[in-house]
Amino acid sequence: MLKVLDTGLNTTIQDMGRNGLYHLGVPPSGAADKYSFQLGNLLLGNPVHYAGLEMTLLGAAIEFRKKTVIAVTGAPMDVYLNHGKIPMWENVKVEEGDVLSFKSAQSGVRTYLCVSGGILVPEMLGSKSTYSLNQFGAYIGKKLVNGTELGLGEPLPGVFKQVGKRIPPTYTPQFGDRVDIRVVMGLSSYRLSDEGIKAFLNTEWRVSAESNRVACRYKGATISYKKFEPPFGAGSGSSNVVDIAYPIGVLMVPNSEEIIMLLNDATTGGGFVTVGTAISPDLDKVSQSRPNSTTRFIAVTVDQAITARLEKKKKLLKLTELLDGRPI
Repeated sequence: MLKVLDTGLNTTIQDMGRNGLYHLGVPPSGAADKYSFQLGNLLLGNPVHYAGLEMTLLGAAIEFRKKTVIAVTGAPMDVYLNHGKIPMWENVKVEEGDVLSFKSAQSGVRTYLCVSGGILVPEMLGSKSTYSLNQFGAYIGKKLVNGTELGLGEPLPGVFKQVGKRIPPTYTPQFGDRVDIRVVMGLSSYRLSDEGIKAFLNTEWRVSAESNRVACRYKGATISYKKFEPPFGAGSGSSNVVDIAYPIGVLMVPNSEEIIMLLNDATTGGGFVTVGTAISPDLDKVSQSRPNSTTRFIAVTVDQAITARLEKKKKLLKLTELLDGRPI
């Protein structure tokens, strides 16, 4: 068991998400930066879907009431076990009574704590992830509060022999103040003027503080629409279309002054013009984009998006083999 002494700014239980229900109005939720989250579980030898904690900007303080092994990944924070600083991206043994504490994120947004055997909470609709907006899943569907006690799985066989094992630096992500995000154009980008498309692709967009697990907001340029006679059911505004399903990563243009990218806890559909969809391998970088950091959007083809996804899967497979001690 672990006890949360201080929750930090926003700490929730997440796993790899609640997949296959988005068409029914249930967003996937799950770890916002899935790459960092998976690396924590892979390092411990856990299945990648085992539940852990996601901390946002300011970390938690946690007392362990069980001897186990942990790994901390994601946005860099100073991490202390009792009063001694410990490394991230490395397996660390904790004893019963030890207190783990985190400072604020130095870059990026979200930091992950994975535990051998995972965190034990009931599944809802096939996942242990928290969906705070509708308050279901994980710990009564809310962020953790001070005093929360959570069950831990039994440490996996042999994990104490893996203490000190770490993720090679070539596999750890960088968390800068400027990122490039690849986008497949569509679904209703035809509703934007040529100048609007150029403004979207040629602008360095600034991440708004009004960003969270539901969506990331950007400001930076004016995007103009084409003159268009709205079809029946679309409403009268230039930013409106007849309601469509939104994929995760879609970039909506609700007005000429901002764009909004939907993320893991997003609504599933609506009637705003969509200029494109960020490719799934780049969503981890979006979720780690801090307010006032900048983003450029790069148009790619569907084939290029599929290639990028396969390359990321191959990278994770190579790392798995490396951590298992198998030849790569």
